[in-house]
Amino acid sequence: MNAPAELSRESVEDDGFVEEMLLSDPDISDLELQAVTAALRQPRLSSGRMVAHFEAKFAESLGRRHAVSVASGTLGTWLALRAMGIGPGDEVIASPYGWHQVAHAVALCGARVVFSEINYWSGCLDPVRAAALVTPATRLILAGNVNGHPADWKALRELTATHGLKLLEDSTEATGSRYAGQVVGTFGDASVFDFSQPSALCCGEGGMVVTDDDALASELRYLRQRAPEDRRSVSIGSRVPMQAGISELTAALGVAQLARLPEILARRKAVEQFYLDEMRSFEGVKPPYVAPEVEEVNWMLYLVHLGKRFTASACADVMEDLADEGIESLMYCQPLHQQHHYAGQGYKRGQFPLCERIADRAVALPLHGHLTADQVKFIVKTLKDSSINVGAGAAIYL
Repeated sequence: MNAPAELSRESVEDDGFVEEMLLSDPDISDLELQAVTAALRQPRLSSGRMVAHFEAKFAESLGRRHAVSVASGTLGTWLALRAMGIGPGDEVIASPYGWHQVAHAVALCGARVVFSEINYWSGCLDPVRAAALVTPATRLILAGNVNGHPADWKALRELTATHGLKLLEDSTEATGSRYAGQVVGTFGDASVFDFSQPSALCCGEGGMVVTDDDALASELRYLRQRAPEDRRSVSIGSRVPMQAGISELTAALGVAQLARLPEILARRKAVEQFYLDEMRSFEGVKPPYVAPEVEEVNWMLYLVHLGKRFTASACADVMEDLADEGIESLMYCQPLHQQHHYAGQGYKRGQFPLCERIADRAVALPLHGHLTADQVKFIVKTLKDSSINVGAGAAIYL
């Protein structure tokens, strides 16, 4: 864990190093240390009883029948697609707005991703626009809870039911958010979580796939991992299982984090409120959008959207000013349809203007439970000063 940084740059260590306000900082307590120490004392460090315990507790926390631990959200998505029979010749509709690792799982299983425009306000896949892209080759819709904000799951479920499609819920950026009386991770035929930074439930690495489908869970477990006894099997390679499980140490950390999750989320909510209070100093600033059906959003990162007059280079200048003051930041994502991997499929800039309008100016600021009110005040003041200098007074809105 990182000690809190001071409010101003005048607080400098003897060696001249200014302590950073990091983008993310895991919330680790004595409970996590004790759990990992206990796991280290056991005779088995590979997948064992602690992994099974973590899976059971995670499924129970969501009210789902099965939870299958995996090495990452990307691998979890890939395994879920394979377990659902998605492969060459199939199309998967997904959003171009988000981090690239999850959508890349579609390519890994040999299927073709079909990008669809987002809802401008939530940043999530727009069900109406997605419906227009359904073809006879469409087999599945992959939709995410972007930066913690739930997608329109009611409309997405209706869409998949109408066309007989599978629905895969990407919750790799969402932990604990709630939509229409349900927690995220309960809407897809399968739902995928990731526990690497900057997730609120942080194990360093690892993820989880949850489902209520017994057969799907069984296939996921088969594809996920080879057992030592499989070395003598003559049939185990028929569907080519991976080595994509988690260790007892990761599971021990996960069990402790899951037990403390309400406390972790509450601290992050307090920091979010610090931001909301300080952002009022920006004229015309609006609070982050929350859709009417959404009961709670646990943001993965704190995003601010710079005004239209901010170019890509201007955004880079703002982030450079933040870095000079020891504040870590990043652009939330590069739209997937503008990445080299998809250019070969005919995608190019200009196809999804709503996605591009948001992604071109979405700057992620630090969000974790160790930030103080003074630190957030300093972050926002630095952002405000820089935006005025760089953007000549250009508007900032959330």
